[in-house]
Order: sequence, then C-alpha cells, then structure tokens
Amino acid sequence: MNEDDIERFEEERELELYREYRDVLPMFAFVIETERRFYLANKVDLEHLDGGWVRLELSDAWVWDMFRPARFVSSVRVVTRHDVNVEELRQEATTIPDAPDV
Repeated sequence: MNEDDIERFEEERELELYREYRDVLPMFAFVIETERRFYLANKVDLEHLDGGWVRLELSDAWVWDMFRPARFVSSVRVVTRHDVNVEELRQEATTIPDAPDV
C-alpha cells in the first residue's frame, strides 16, 4: 500500500462512520464530548469530584471511533480533569444532512 491508498482508506472509513452517525443520531437523547471521545447516549450522569475531577457515566451509548469494531456499548465510564460537554438533543434537531458522495 502506498501513502495515497492509506489516505483513501481512512477517508472511506471516516465517511462510513459519518453515515452511521447520521443514521443512529435519532436513537439518542444526548451528545457528549470529552477530550478523547465523542459519544451519543440515552442516559448521562455527571458528578463533580474532589480535586477538579469529573466522573461521567453513560448508558445505552454509541462511540465515534472509526477503528472500533463495535460502536454500540451498554455503559461507559469516563473520569477526567478536562472539559466535558453534554448537550440534550431535541427530537426535531436530530436530522442532519446526507454526507456528500465521494
């Protein structure tokens, strides 16, 4: 494989992931961003701990990660000192445009 083949492979995987995200988004109530991952989930528990730590527990989740074979997970626990962004989705706002054809 040359460098162009690798780049094309990564672009195709990213487009596949975007299309999967578009398809599963209406199934979830929350969008969660951490310093390492992007998640969709139906239940979010956020707890502030001592020393600036935050514990985040997600249930019924989907993980944005193109190298992960199974993106649907039953639970996720994140403990971090970095920013965490949790947004609740409105049902009518969960429709996103189609990805461009490549």
